[in-house]
Amino acid sequence: MPTTIQISEDLQDELLKRKFYERETYEEVIWDLVEDTKELNKQTLKEISQARAEIKAGKSHTLAEVKKELGL
Repeated sequence: MPTTIQISEDLQDELLKRKFYERETYEEVIWDLVEDTKELNKQTLKEISQARAEIKAGKSHTLAEVKKELGL
């Protein structure tokens, strides 16, 4: 059953920016956002967790370090 909701003008402006094409509805935009949050599968979540652990353990390089190493 369709329903009406109230949103702020700021949110409406933000949703408008996220439209892929002019006639896309706000519902379609919202569904795209919801879908984006569901796309992280178990493998991706595992890899994110591993990456965070590596960073915490100091197994990472700063941008400055990488630039220096590459002579940039």
